Amino acid sequence: MISNLRFELSFKNISQLENKLKFCKFNKIKNINIPCKGNIKKEFFNLSNKFISKNYNDFNVTYHYSLYHQYSQNKENSYQLLLDFLKNSFSNRNYEILLVSGSIKKKNFHAINVLNKIKEEKNLKVKLGIAYNPYLKKYYNDTSERERFEKKLSSGLINSIWFQYGTDIKALQNELTYLKKVAKQEKINLFGSLLIPSKQFIARFKFRPWKGVYISENFLYSLYDFNNFTKDLVCFYKNNNITPVIETDFTSSDKLDYLYSFFKN
Repeated sequence: MISNLRFELSFKNISQLENKLKFCKFNKIKNINIPCKGNIKKEFFNLSNKFISKNYNDFNVTYHYSLYHQYSQNKENSYQLLLDFLKNSFSNRNYEILLVSGSIKKKNFHAINVLNKIKEEKNLKVKLGIAYNPYLKKYYNDTSERERFEKKLSSGLINSIWFQYGTDIKALQNELTYLKKVAKQEKINLFGSLLIPSKQFIARFKFRPWKGVYISENFLYSLYDFNNFTKDLVCFYKNNNITPVIETDFTSSDKLDYLYSFFKN
């Protein structure tokens, strides 16, 4: 399972990106994700893409393309920018795209209507990933996630589902059962967010919780319980063929060793 892990990189400039890519290479990490959030957006997002393509094209990269953050001027211009990005990724077999609406959905420019437009493109054959939050209904009173999923799936362009992080395995299991039932005729790869607990992470999350990320109060006040849950989640991912995506920092020997310890039997 360790060899299939994906690692999300966070960086503030190209120099920092290069240092983290070198760390990954040294530690035989091949599968990386480049988010589109914070300062990694607009031209810097595109610049990072070009830098990796030119200098580190041996990595297997998944780019998170945020329709919200990459929006430019109007929906027509924004859609053309997306098409250009997709055409570039299509020409490189080491690229995959996770298409996300973003934390704030743009009117008439979110994942569902954009997928419908891409479907009409005659000379573009792409397969895309989509995000899915299993915790919205139970913890955020949002009942539309399943409906949105079915509309996205109907585009015929979906080859992967990326689960948001949360600490309710029962809720995750319920949604996984539903997704498999709806997508039973489709061959879809599954990925799941994984956060590695630490005192620093807990303190930061208490101060500024991540939107749409459910973490039990019990785990925010007991690192021991949080660690035990993480081992349970890793087992759940393994038993259900869900590839973990590491979203907390791992770019030091100590952090990487600690991370790998959750995957030892």
